Amino acid sequence: MSDPSSTAAAAAAVSDDSSYVDDNDQIRSLLRNLPSLKGPYAPVDWAAFPTTPQAAFVRWLRDAIAEGGKTAAASATPYEPHAMTVSTVDAEGLPDARVLILKNVDGRGWHFAVKAASPKGRQLMANSACCLTFYWSSLGRQVRIRGRALPLPVEECAADFLARPLASRVSAVASPQSEVMVDPATSENELSKRTAEAQALFDKDPEYVSPGWLVYAVAPTDVEFWQGATDRQHHRLRQGGKPPKPKMEV
Repeated sequence: MSDPSSTAAAAAAVSDDSSYVDDNDQIRSLLRNLPSLKGPYAPVDWAAFPTTPQAAFVRWLRDAIAEGGKTAAASATPYEPHAMTVSTVDAEGLPDARVLILKNVDGRGWHFAVKAASPKGRQLMANSACCLTFYWSSLGRQVRIRGRALPLPVEECAADFLARPLASRVSAVASPQSEVMVDPATSENELSKRTAEAQALFDKDPEYVSPGWLVYAVAPTDVEFWQGATDRQHHRLRQGGKPPKPKMEV
């Protein structure tokens, strides 16, 4: 168990930007004093675990959502059990990652939406290999899904876009994602102009769908379920992505 006073003291010691880089010992102490895997965590009955990755994931997702209800009642911090890190590979073979929201899970895989012109959209178009990572700290659980991201039919992409709140659709059409802001003031003015134009577009046609909106389903090659433990005797189970005979290892 870490001492809160020592953690606060360490944090205060590195608050000065001019000095903290030169004192790695303080950073090391600060990090070591931060709590992790405090638990307690409920045991997992691996013998009764679902035999398909999707079914197993949905069981854990429901647990995370239920746990989130308890957390939300005790904290003002939003709990997002459907948030995941989506990792891709760029043209130079370097990994890239960002947090997105899970849209659905079905027999085809795990769904998420992107703008085709965004960096992640371009990366997936060139190389469909990707990895999804979920981490639910209050349960001490992590799920990693490796596979290929396959674009869904145009009709499903359109339905997903239209299901978004109007403000989100306006933003998706107006904002040039990851575009460099050479002059912030000019860029902000241009964005305001584009936002007004996008709003006018939806006022005229409420069913307008951005042609660059894509929904991908990650078809799993393997999925790992990891259960942390306070004694660091962690357990993990790996399942192959093709039923009826998934590979399972504890």
